Amino acid sequence: MKLGLVSLGCPKNLVDSETMLGLIHEQQITITNDPADADLIIVNTCGFIESAKEESINTILQMGAYKNTGSCKYLIITGCLGQRYAEELLDNIPEADAVIGTECYEDIAYVIQRVIQGERFIMLESRKKPEMASTAAPRILTTPDYMAYLKIAEGCDNCCSYCIIPKLRGPYVSRPFEQLLSEAKALVAKGVKELIVVAQDTTRYGEDLYGKLRLPELLSELNKLEGLKWIRVMYCYPNNFTDDLIEAFANLEKVCKYVDLPLQHASDRLLGSMNRYDTKAEVEALLSKLRKRIPGITIRTTFIVGFPGETEADFQELKAFVKAQRFDNAGVFAYSQEEGTVAATLPEQIAEQVKEERFHELMALQAQISEELHQEMEEQILEVLVEGRDEENPELAFGRSYREAPDIDGSIFIENAGAVQAGAFIKVKILQGFTYEMVGERI
Repeated sequence: MKLGLVSLGCPKNLVDSETMLGLIHEQQITITNDPADADLIIVNTCGFIESAKEESINTILQMGAYKNTGSCKYLIITGCLGQRYAEELLDNIPEADAVIGTECYEDIAYVIQRVIQGERFIMLESRKKPEMASTAAPRILTTPDYMAYLKIAEGCDNCCSYCIIPKLRGPYVSRPFEQLLSEAKALVAKGVKELIVVAQDTTRYGEDLYGKLRLPELLSELNKLEGLKWIRVMYCYPNNFTDDLIEAFANLEKVCKYVDLPLQHASDRLLGSMNRYDTKAEVEALLSKLRKRIPGITIRTTFIVGFPGETEADFQELKAFVKAQRFDNAGVFAYSQEEGTVAATLPEQIAEQVKEERFHELMALQAQISEELHQEMEEQILEVLVEGRDEENPELAFGRSYREAPDIDGSIFIENAGAVQAGAFIKVKILQGFTYEMVGERI
């Protein structure tokens, strides 16, 4: 039997997909990248916002079509959309043979067995009790061999009013400290040079399991791993960005001076309505401290425009905040009214046209700032992780420095790169800065 898997959504979902692939491989099932050649297809879905749901549905339908045009006999839907809309998916997509939820990744071999036996079913709870869960499920990495994600926790307790994640993924559960170190050592032994630490909220790591925040300690231990070059930390919430964590970023040489800090807005009234834990003044104080303690720091963030009740004054306050803080990179999202969230029931929902206008206006402002900051990088020398060659011009390599996260930020294009291979680290002098990319030459 051949199996194909499509993974949608965030890096945390990708880790779940890699875990399923590892467990499937143990069952002597062949894994293929060609869905037309697969006897069984799994779609690991995202259900975070409307656009992600649409992508998931379209992908499920595309994969289901292989039951008519390819070798596919079985289709399994997993992930957040499956957790959220299990009955609707099974009722409305006849090609689907099973829908399983976010607790059930480690049950995938059992699910496949039932599907092959002809059952059609929903499974939203794992057969394993938490204390019976495997200490470290196997993974088959789908990332380039020089990088891997390390998921340090599952679920979320923040309960932001616009977010469905706590209902899809459950409460925040940290993974055991020693288990993470063991997994990290195994990944580095396989040749991983960049570990990207992820969770719904990385800064909260350890609070539930140990009664204290242990991310600084975890980073310190990861920093000792021989062969590891970079440690990149994503999804850092400001309310738990402690002085100890700032010191870890400042002093641990393998921790990238890159902070991903989702802030969402600058209006205290809206931050309160979003059920965020920080005020604008507290965020400004943290940003000042980060920049003072960590020279050369890169800060990326995300904002939501068009949240219910956002006035023109609120939006102008956000724009002024962005102008003043000059973030290196920022993602902007037009608010998506998601059923099952507190924000979906709030009065003063904003018209779609207004959301779109504010989205484009803030994106244009951030694009200008990013380009100016990239131009300020000209003549500087950066260490760059080479990721590949430009398809149109193979003489041109591309890669990332500590300033860019994969699949989120831009790339650095490298002239005179020579015969360098993907996964190598080289010194690059920046020649030109653009909005999302920079161009440099190997030195």
